[in-house]
Amino acid sequence: MAPLDRSLGRNIRFSDERNPDAILGGLIQNGSVTEMNFLSVLGIVLITTSPIRVYAKATGAPVLQADTPLQLGDYIVACNDQIYVNNEAWLHRVMSHSVSGREDSFRNGIRARDCNRRCWNFENQLLSKWISASVDHQMFDQYLLSVNPDDNHKITVFDIDIFGFDGRVLDPVCRNPEDPHRVSDQLLRWHFRQSVLANVRGAGEPIFEHDFPPGTDMMKEICKGPYAQKRFKRELAARFRETEGKEEGCPTKEFLMAS
Repeated sequence: MAPLDRSLGRNIRFSDERNPDAILGGLIQNGSVTEMNFLSVLGIVLITTSPIRVYAKATGAPVLQADTPLQLGDYIVACNDQIYVNNEAWLHRVMSHSVSGREDSFRNGIRARDCNRRCWNFENQLLSKWISASVDHQMFDQYLLSVNPDDNHKITVFDIDIFGFDGRVLDPVCRNPEDPHRVSDQLLRWHFRQSVLANVRGAGEPIFEHDFPPGTDMMKEICKGPYAQKRFKRELAARFRETEGKEEGCPTKEFLMAS
């Protein structure tokens, strides 16, 4: 079963001025991405030794450090020096259906204690309890939804935003500096960077199937796909942790730095 393509539906693309026909990456603009956000994202995806200049391919209008919505279309990145695409390793996370393991501890740190629903501000009467508890979990694990702690804890959806999460803000109750169980900005910042690398760089990283039909040889399907060896090891490790029933804890520095 082929993994899903993150580049489908992109309405923002960017390329190097030296080779404007070669797309370096892109994203889906659901409305919350500002010009300032876009420049910050390019700062993660691209590596240069001098400042970049970004402008709309069609009109030449510059992209500024402004809190105005980024217009749809193609953009050109100019620089006096060579532009490189960041090859920083991207960490695939196991899609979990039960609460266990360090990957789940990471998520639970984000959604800790009594903040489970309030911190995501999903009290939308149009959404069922199942959607709040399940869909946002899957989107978070697949890096399709993330929170930017450096932009007022704004939620960014990197897929087509059919549930209306994009642009919402993490509830202040979850980031109270006086609360020892507050959401860690360091963890959010790490997850947001991973989300940018997964969704914006090149054609994007694969979105792996996690809801296999009954009777499917899941391990066989994993071994046929991309990142087969790493994914196979992570799936096995996750299942060992589930059977061990270890108590949850905070993610370690080694986990955060893993590739």
